[in-house]
Amino acid sequence: MTVEQFQFWLNQNPFLTITISITAILLVYLFTRNIIARGLIYLTSRTRTKVDDILVKHIKPLRLALLAPFLILYFFSYLVPGFQSYIEIGALFAVLWISLISLTGLLNAINEIYESQPNFKGVSIQGYLDIVKILLLLVGIILSISLFSGESPVVLLTGLGALTAVLLLIFQNTILSLVASIQINSMDLIKEGDWIDVPSYGADGDVLNISLHTIKVQNFDMTTTVIPTHKIMDVAYKNWRGMRDAGGRRIERSILIDMTSMKFCDEKLLDELSKIDLIHDYLEGKKKEINEYREKHADHYDSPLDGPQVTNTELFRVYIESYLRNCDDIHREGLPFLVRSLAPTPSGLPLEIYVFTKTTKWEEYEAIQSEIFDHLLSAAWHFDLRLFQEPTGMDFSAFAEKTLRLNQ
Repeated sequence: MTVEQFQFWLNQNPFLTITISITAILLVYLFTRNIIARGLIYLTSRTRTKVDDILVKHIKPLRLALLAPFLILYFFSYLVPGFQSYIEIGALFAVLWISLISLTGLLNAINEIYESQPNFKGVSIQGYLDIVKILLLLVGIILSISLFSGESPVVLLTGLGALTAVLLLIFQNTILSLVASIQINSMDLIKEGDWIDVPSYGADGDVLNISLHTIKVQNFDMTTTVIPTHKIMDVAYKNWRGMRDAGGRRIERSILIDMTSMKFCDEKLLDELSKIDLIHDYLEGKKKEINEYREKHADHYDSPLDGPQVTNTELFRVYIESYLRNCDDIHREGLPFLVRSLAPTPSGLPLEIYVFTKTTKWEEYEAIQSEIFDHLLSAAWHFDLRLFQEPTGMDFSAFAEKTLRLNQ
């Protein structure tokens, strides 16, 4: 039987033609899906590398198996001359979009493989891949219109020139986001995993994902903030990556000293403070300096303001520095290490501590900082120093009781 005779026979038996066609398509699909696709999935699951597993997860061989029946429909559509053109258009439309969806999955797989590499440094390529996805979508739409209209894709592309202004308006945010993505990556402004603080958007946490249109941030309260990519270039934000790269987190806090408690140390206080190991050597050196000056100027040494003296704030400041240098959790070299007196304020004299912890983890950092200041605030009274705080109800009550006793 020739092809022409077979076609004539099929035309004479349309019900049988439909039955044979559906049966053949189902057999091809089942064979492709259950033998080829599932076999490929099984083989990739047995390999040691994770690359093929990622490709299978995103490309989905079971979805690709749908190509087989539509290709069969397209190549054998001539057997049904009355419906050949409709079958070809429908089959090509299905093949086109299955292929484009699979290519989109391939792009997602490329991104995951890239980010899973050991030398991945957080520079996202998601934005560039999103551009390719948009181009694939445009190609799919143009080819689909071409299929159903019968016009050449070139003719359709030529006609798009008149719609340039409309397209620019539609894709305005996409274009701005693309430019912003290029700036972010080229200038290394933000990477996935960075801790950023964007006050205008209420974002304070780690960057989860940088795509073409959005930057997703997981805040420390476990909420998620989504920031438009092109907007990040218009607002002020803080990136804490430098802190993590340096391996230290800054402690910058002051202890406010009541200035009415500041004084020169007398012999009794010096003897008492000499028992503190952390400042013993420093204090002995100061005592020697003071005694040498007194011996040299014994004939006119009449006032504590004459010659060198030691104040309780000086000794407390030296004690703080010595205490921090003996703290294993604080960087002593390589990063700034300061203990200094700032300008007096209405709230007292600030003794500022400016040091860096060896950890950048939030919980550990807060524990170290709390332990340091709990100790220092409790140690201040040993130096006859009072800490400043606003008067409380108890202070006013004590003042009232004292006044009442004086008036009686």
